[in-house]
Amino acid sequence: MTDNLDTLLTALYVKIDDELETGRWMGRPPQLTDAELVALAVAQALLGFGSKARWLRYANVHLASMIPYLPQQSGYNKRLKAALPLVKKAIRMLAADTDFWFDAHWIVDSTPVPCGMSRPTVKRSEMAGWAGYGYCASHSRFFWGLRLYLACTLTGMPILWALATPKLDEREVLQAMLDIGTGLVTDRPSLLLISDKGFASKEFESDLAMRGITLLWPSCKREKKRKGEGLLKSVRQLIESVNDALKGQLGLEQHGGRTFEGVAVRVVQRILAMAAAIWRNHKTGAPITRSLIAFDH
Repeated sequence: MTDNLDTLLTALYVKIDDELETGRWMGRPPQLTDAELVALAVAQALLGFGSKARWLRYANVHLASMIPYLPQQSGYNKRLKAALPLVKKAIRMLAADTDFWFDAHWIVDSTPVPCGMSRPTVKRSEMAGWAGYGYCASHSRFFWGLRLYLACTLTGMPILWALATPKLDEREVLQAMLDIGTGLVTDRPSLLLISDKGFASKEFESDLAMRGITLLWPSCKREKKRKGEGLLKSVRQLIESVNDALKGQLGLEQHGGRTFEGVAVRVVQRILAMAAAIWRNHKTGAPITRSLIAFDH
């Protein structure tokens, strides 16, 4: 484990332990604290361990000096699922502790999160009722699973996220995300959302305008070029790099979840790992804030 990752985990542990309400337990407190659990989950995602059994074997050897007690695999799974609300708070806390928090330019996109690769798996899966069939235009393929919707700043810092069935309209999901994050929108006058053509709709654009939000997407062939569209290509590459980091470096598609709660906590675990890396890079003045290279080995 590198000194950079060691420093990141230490800073993250202190941040969570100091600022989030952790450790409120009825009866005897657990040997692994909530702050240690979150730091452990971030390290697992950054180092690319999809298997919890392999990860705990590695952690017992390399993290024993930082985290004295490590649970068994079943205990780790239960604690991680129960910590989902805490992990969500940690993402928001890290984002708010950077200069990017009040950025009035957000990039919005969705990406597939496959949950099964065969028909028998689909029939037996406990994801029934949550997952569904969808199509990924970027890779020209069908998949069965969920879609991850992510709204982030131009630096890649996650602000809003959601998991939804691919059967839902993308605009419907984004509207629900903005409804939940109403306070974030009102705190940012003249918010600009940059999206792809999947979110394009005059009616949807009008609805966002009533919220004080401007939606910018690439114009179709017969449409007049929009103001600022010349910069869209480079900006769109930013969200693609975020999705690529989630999938390539953090193993988003190899999450291993078998239930909706299991998939949700594994996905948010990876979003937290990305937020933690960006937060640490920002604090240390790294030239590329969304780079994970210093922490993934």
